[in-house]
Amino acid sequence: MEAEAPIDRERMEYDVVIVGAGPAGLAAGIRLKQLAAVAGREVSVCIIEKGSEVGAHILSGAVFEPRALDELIPDWRDRGAPLTTPAVEDRFVLLTKAHAFRLPPPPQMDNRGNYIISLGNLCRWLATEAEALGVEIYPGFAAAEVLYDEKGAVRGVATGPQGVAKDGTPTAQFQQGVELIGRETLFAEGCRGSLTKTLEARFGLRDESGPQTYGLGIKELWEVDPAQHRPGLVVHTIGWPLDAATYGGSFLYHLENNQVAVGFVVGLDYANPYLSPFEEFQRFKTHPAIKPTFVGGRRIAYGARALNEGGFQAIPRLSFPGGLVIGDAAGFLNVAKIKGSHTAMKSGMVAAETLFRRLDGDAAADYRAALEASWVWPELQGVRNIRPGFRWGLWAGLAYAAFDTYILRGRAPWTLRHHADHAQLKPAATCRPIDYPKPDGVVSFDRLSSVFISNTNHEENQPAHLHLRDPAKAIAVNLAIYDSPEQRYCPAGVYEIVSDGAAGGRRLQINAQNCVHCKTCDIKDPTQNIDWVVPEGGGGPNYPNM
Repeated sequence: MEAEAPIDRERMEYDVVIVGAGPAGLAAGIRLKQLAAVAGREVSVCIIEKGSEVGAHILSGAVFEPRALDELIPDWRDRGAPLTTPAVEDRFVLLTKAHAFRLPPPPQMDNRGNYIISLGNLCRWLATEAEALGVEIYPGFAAAEVLYDEKGAVRGVATGPQGVAKDGTPTAQFQQGVELIGRETLFAEGCRGSLTKTLEARFGLRDESGPQTYGLGIKELWEVDPAQHRPGLVVHTIGWPLDAATYGGSFLYHLENNQVAVGFVVGLDYANPYLSPFEEFQRFKTHPAIKPTFVGGRRIAYGARALNEGGFQAIPRLSFPGGLVIGDAAGFLNVAKIKGSHTAMKSGMVAAETLFRRLDGDAAADYRAALEASWVWPELQGVRNIRPGFRWGLWAGLAYAAFDTYILRGRAPWTLRHHADHAQLKPAATCRPIDYPKPDGVVSFDRLSSVFISNTNHEENQPAHLHLRDPAKAIAVNLAIYDSPEQRYCPAGVYEIVSDGAAGGRRLQINAQNCVHCKTCDIKDPTQNIDWVVPEGGGGPNYPNM
């Protein structure tokens, strides 16, 4: 059998290649250049980003803790960082169907000293700081393949080709991908990174950690009636409309300019295949304590993304020959704080310091040991049992969280485990369908009008980036046993069961152009049959101020 001919691609070589221009990747690039400047030497750094611009795919609440930013750029206030709305009041609310009860906020949710921000805008600002230091940033470049050397070590990544038709043939616009070769490669792809998944499998990075568990966060940005606006107000709710067995909650963050970010997070370990996180979010906004904020306002943006909730016990091995995993790709979210940008940035900074030592010839430089010596490790270790405690339901979870926080102070002699989200669905025949109200067009809306304001677009004539490993399972398993839950857990209307012609059968239709890159399907599919890979660079959502 003849060997496959090598792909003829342009090659660009750097000391360090970083995949992903989120908080972790940008912090790593900045820190590498800072260290090089102090040492009086040159380190070449490249960051590639699949979004059409830096920030286009960034979605977070976000109440931002500036601890890592203070360390990375101490004079960020003077340099015009977009942190302009200090958090001034915290409210923690339990909702029932008709009432709202104020509860004392947990200590981890004390936001004094934090800021309500657009994380996308912060990343745009960090990108300008990185470029000023000499970091090369290439948006619209989607890393589609990990490259390995003859010894099996990572030697960089390759971007996917552009201008490939749905049938796999090149079009008149065809352009081959580019190889980004690095002495070291940092993977900062964010939650459920498509290349990080392959690294975990190849190098067994999860062999000694617990499974990751996830939430789906859905967010809207509103311009509200000035009479309803309270700059600096931070509101979190638990309870209705979710049942007591389902983990989740909401946030309302009052930014500047009469804007309110509202979002809803549902733990993807839920059991009822009829549950729709999108519909739960829309229903939440109709609550009598919530709806007045939005009546008379205007919805201006929408988006969704998965977030890592596994915490300390789900952190994989972070190093492999030729590179490291950083940020949300590894899972540094502090669920108790509902924050992960500060820990993601710090992980990128620690990784940069480790790689700089390696580039200087210190082969013993250990990324994990350096992380364990930083403030990231004890912060995550101290809250490791709070999220898994909610497997027993809302009330037992709250009781355990209080016990762990106030009595044990995060020093329990045990560590609770997570269970893989995709294995938690029950057969549809054993569950009750949920009757969701129709959207009112005032505070609640449908999926397609929501996707429209996410500015999502993919080149229509390209291979679908959502793959079924076994197409037959979509009907034989997902439809037959679980009533096709992908129709409900996808927040963008990507998946539909449609009639399959005259034979009277049914098939799964994938509307890949709607995809907002949340990765929920890759996580929640009960047989792990859906594989999310990157589309052409520049495709997907284009989030403004999110």
